[in-house]
Amino acid sequence: MTARTYTSWRKSTRSDDGNCVEVAWADDGTIGLRDSKDTAGPVLEFGPLAWQQFTDTVRAGNFDL
Repeated sequence: MTARTYTSWRKSTRSDDGNCVEVAWADDGTIGLRDSKDTAGPVLEFGPLAWQQFTDTVRAGNFDL
């Protein structure tokens, strides 16, 4: 399995000190999400529909940790 290449990682505008995530897109449309403090660490990967559902849930305030 070949690892995806993500370009132009950007920090979430809603990140605060110590709780930062970055997002980037791969050429195949996959969206990657990672911890900005551990850029060599794991990347959560979402397809476009799953990403839309995830962001809609977060925006609606229905994401509890």
